[in-house]
Amino acid sequence: MTTIPVLPPPRAAASLPDYIQNDEKLRVAAQKLEASFFAEMLKSAGVGEPLESFGGGAGEEHFASFLREAQANEMVKSGGIGLAEALFEAMKVKMHA
Repeated sequence: MTTIPVLPPPRAAASLPDYIQNDEKLRVAAQKLEASFFAEMLKSAGVGEPLESFGGGAGEEHFASFLREAQANEMVKSGGIGLAEALFEAMKVKMHA
């Protein structure tokens, strides 16, 4: 029988200064907010709406929301419209004040 070795716990990011850790958390939060904004805009634009030829249904609507979220995340990764950066800078100023 093969035994599985016990792995050490993952290293904490404590080696980074607190302000850098907080900045990364703020940046991630700002990017998530921008992605949510994009997903809602795509939904309003009708992206992923069921086509009559496929029959639609509740399942298709759920999967369409996954598609919109994935597209929104990719839009943010490619630079977005600058909303995440503006939110990040505003939150950083408030946090460091």
